[in-house]
Amino acid sequence: NLLSFWQWSASDVVSNATRGVLAEYLVANAIGAAGGIREEWAAYDLLDPRGFSIEVKSAAYLQTWKQDRLSAISFNCPKTLAWNAETNRRGDEKRRHAHVYVFALLAHQDQSTLNPLDISQWEFYVVPTVTLDHRERSQHSITLRSLRALHGEPVAYFDLGRSIGEAA
Repeated sequence: NLLSFWQWSASDVVSNATRGVLAEYLVANAIGAAGGIREEWAAYDLLDPRGFSIEVKSAAYLQTWKQDRLSAISFNCPKTLAWNAETNRRGDEKRRHAHVYVFALLAHQDQSTLNPLDISQWEFYVVPTVTLDHRERSQHSITLRSLRALHGEPVAYFDLGRSIGEAA
């Protein structure tokens, strides 16, 4: 059954791929956009009920595998070619297709108490896409240090909707 499949395939919410989907889900819940089914191949991750698009990127200090030290934090945010479901083709122009980026950091650093379902263990940074596009440094990724220089303090989970609206 579907529940058994989900338990088998997606229970490791610390793994990179599943954590990324969980981060999208957390943001979707925060803005009231978690209804329906996730569209994996869309040009952006979420559509805010107010009409603007959101890309969610995640990173974590702790991983599923054994680590000798915490992971260095960096978020991939390259310009891409969008896929159009109606035409079944990719676009011609590489760009960032969302209005806003939410960088979700699973910031907890103790493996024994790590719980990605606990929103208090996450930090969220909301950045307008135009800000990323005008960066003079890397256009493919952003480190946590650079993100904090752009944004400052993280946004509380319960303030994500307001912060995303302001960024859009």
